[in-house]
Amino acid sequence: MSDYQLGNYSRPVTTSSDQAQRWFDQGLIWLYGFNHEAAIGCFRRALAADPDCAMAQWGIAHAAGPNYNQQWETLEPEEQREAMALARPAAKAAASLVERVSPVERALIQAVQHRAPAETVEDFSPCLDGYADAMREAYRSYPDDLDVAALFAEALLNRTPWQLWDLPTGEPAAGADTLEAKAVLERAFAEVEDAWEHPGLLHMYIHLMEMSPHPELALRHGDRLSTLVPDAGHLIHMATHIDVLCGDYHNVVSRNALAIAADRRFLEREGAENFYTVYRCHNYHFKIYGAMFLAQPTPALEAADELVATLPESLLRQMADWFEAFVPMKQHVLIRFGMWEAILAQPLPEDATLYATTLAMMRYARTVALANTGDIEEAEVERDRFFAAQAAVPQSRLLFNNTAEDILKVAEQMMLGELAYHSGHHDAAFAHLYTAVELDDTLPYDEPWAWMQPTRHALGALLLDQGRVDEAEAVYRADLGLDDTLSRACQHPQNVWSLHGLYECLTRRGETLEARHIKAQLERAAARAEVSVRASCYCRRRVAT
Repeated sequence: MSDYQLGNYSRPVTTSSDQAQRWFDQGLIWLYGFNHEAAIGCFRRALAADPDCAMAQWGIAHAAGPNYNQQWETLEPEEQREAMALARPAAKAAASLVERVSPVERALIQAVQHRAPAETVEDFSPCLDGYADAMREAYRSYPDDLDVAALFAEALLNRTPWQLWDLPTGEPAAGADTLEAKAVLERAFAEVEDAWEHPGLLHMYIHLMEMSPHPELALRHGDRLSTLVPDAGHLIHMATHIDVLCGDYHNVVSRNALAIAADRRFLEREGAENFYTVYRCHNYHFKIYGAMFLAQPTPALEAADELVATLPESLLRQMADWFEAFVPMKQHVLIRFGMWEAILAQPLPEDATLYATTLAMMRYARTVALANTGDIEEAEVERDRFFAAQAAVPQSRLLFNNTAEDILKVAEQMMLGELAYHSGHHDAAFAHLYTAVELDDTLPYDEPWAWMQPTRHALGALLLDQGRVDEAEAVYRADLGLDDTLSRACQHPQNVWSLHGLYECLTRRGETLEARHIKAQLERAAARAEVSVRASCYCRRRVAT
């Protein structure tokens, strides 16, 4: 792993070996880049160069435990035991060396003991609380130490991962240390030299602010992080968590393309049999999402196909709950761009147990395709096949913060809505579509959002199809974030699909002043589109000319 370009950040530690120092630095960067297995590998090489390097043992103990994206409760009991089998001896070995290290290293080593309890516990939250308390004391003693600040902020975030803000109110979530973490990070950027060159601080600030009512405050941090560590794909990608919330879908695609290229180099050297493959898949997932908002099917389909091509079935069989829900991403793209024949031409997976989520999503896509091509009788057959496939999906299947079960509930209502609409049952159709919108809005926070095409795009398109202009206008305003209907995380600013819908609503009711402003935004968004956007969803057959 020595030939990766991981930037210039270094934390001098107590060691007599230059080689151990280099390996420690690389391990620390991988740690900040959430490539925990690679980090452990580097820390072990540091120990091979210097068996008395206490901070290398600290690094193993830290990296082996739960983290922001891999919480303790998501691990199987055997995985928990394996994690502690790494963390405990490393933490103990580091503690045995504390008399040889600097005071700040001693504070870090003492703190990490909380992440390696003597016995495997069912509830890890007291360990995380204890670690955060110990890191708070370390921070009080060393507030200008960039690593202490970054690790303390991470410890605070890890107490309530992905639950830092209350989305409906925009206030910090009850029980979360959101404001304390914000104060620590913002003080570092404002007052401590070289904070803007620190990948850990930048990474944590993006995670802190992405769920907030003001994600734009982290735009500059994302810009800096996107070029700071050339071979750490996850860090290149992280800026796009903010870009997408601010409507910069072009950066979402281009930056994830760079992240994919970096992770392709990692894949070629290290293979796919590692947990970091989740992060590789995440980059493809995000590129697909951005390309869909840009109305660019080519990069969306390319990313969807490469995602599957680089996800070996051998890994799926080991970790289906973590990885299998990535496989059907292509179905979202095909529906987004109305590729009905392509949907129907796809072969179904042979292993319905392994590819349970995929099969259910393909049944959903086939139902929608058949309904949109007018084959209602066959669509009803596929609907029933969807229900059977949906029931067979294990409750343990995940797509990051969402269960496949919850995602498929949205699919169910979208499918029923479009089938009812094209069967001529409009009242029933809108009831289903409004339910889909409600389910979509209340999914647990994720980036990308777990449902890839906003449900309002189909609802608005079909409302316009029925001449229900006022309702459609409200739908598009909410989606674009032009009113206070939705939490910040559920808004999709500047997306070409809703801009088109809103502009049509304005012109149909004779509004002229706002229409000029929306038209200018629409023309700018449409200039990047590969396809001619004539409605917010291809489910609308009678489109505006």
